[in-house]
Amino acid sequence: MSLNSTPSAERINIGFFGRTNSGKSSLINAITNQSLSIVSEIKGTTTDPVYKAMEILPLGPVMLIDTPGFDDESELGKLRIEKTKQVLNKTDIAIIVIDAAQGITQYEQEIIKLVEEKNISYITVYNKVDTINKNVQTKTNEIYTSATQNININELKELIASLSPKSMQNKKLISDIIFPLDSVILVIPIDSSAPKGRLILPQQQVIRDLLEAGAITTVIKETELEQAINSLKNKPKLVITDSQAFKKVNKITPEDIMLTSFSILFARYKGVLEYAVKGVRTIETLEEGDTILISEGCTHHRQCEDIGTVKLPKWIQTYTNKKLNFEFSSGTGFPEELSKYKMIIHCGGCMLKEQEVLNRYKHAQSQNIPVSNYGITIAYLNGILKRSIQIFPDLYKLINNT
Repeated sequence: MSLNSTPSAERINIGFFGRTNSGKSSLINAITNQSLSIVSEIKGTTTDPVYKAMEILPLGPVMLIDTPGFDDESELGKLRIEKTKQVLNKTDIAIIVIDAAQGITQYEQEIIKLVEEKNISYITVYNKVDTINKNVQTKTNEIYTSATQNININELKELIASLSPKSMQNKKLISDIIFPLDSVILVIPIDSSAPKGRLILPQQQVIRDLLEAGAITTVIKETELEQAINSLKNKPKLVITDSQAFKKVNKITPEDIMLTSFSILFARYKGVLEYAVKGVRTIETLEEGDTILISEGCTHHRQCEDIGTVKLPKWIQTYTNKKLNFEFSSGTGFPEELSKYKMIIHCGGCMLKEQEVLNRYKHAQSQNIPVSNYGITIAYLNGILKRSIQIFPDLYKLINNT
């Protein structure tokens, strides 16, 4: 896929971590053969994580992330280090950059410990090898380089490519369960919350994946669904809807046609569908005054009928008949401390890396806080959870047996 067509969440995220002046920025410039990051002899030139989408052979579409030095002990530096730690949650491959003349210190050891705890593939890069006068021997996933002298830069790129997550190369949204010439209807409401003149990312990606599968794809508004079903010569195998229209679409769609939502497809795609299905039943145990966190992975202008801040709270309180408290987070602002929440309801995560979505679910799980997702929650509230996951046989069987 080209630079213009590959979403950020689909790119391999390569984070560069290390002390100030270890050569992280210089190394990025050498790898890309461009001056993407500011380079200076003054320590702390990189003050915030810098993101750059690139095409790098033989890697393909990547997101390079230049992070502040991990050894800044000032008050401002502590905030920068926290941002650097947040970058780890979305990193597929970590590059630990060490000044070869100074060697590894407690700072690099701390980074490596964090990386290993998060099960992130990493490479230890001893940069500025041109400044030392000794023969060096490397271990697995370890390399000596010089960004300024272009020493072992191509070798480093090859080593990074060897760690490219294979799961990203083969994952499908839906084309692994839809066959050529299967008929699929996509229901996309066009209301006040729909962006003007375009489709949102989940809709675009599902359409692209269905085209890849060779499916016969029909895209309509919910107001044309019944006519569309009746007009098709062959019965649709599946209807995929925006979760907000679940209730209406469920009533129109015959029981012998499978039904799911974009949000549910993305929960599966990000590897959290089973977590979300198990977590949603917490709704039955909610008590008066409980607090629910509703979290979105992106930031956008809130509409008067926003699903996260308006519709979901209203639907949940109507279902439970209880007065509940709701808090909201968006973008990278996912709380560290979660004990105040009875449950978390997360968006589909289309703008987040799979690793970042999984980390959020696992972080909540480590504090015994159940998590569900928008689509699963809305299906549950409308009594159609089993129907909405029928297309996934293994999960459907699991739910029927519990």
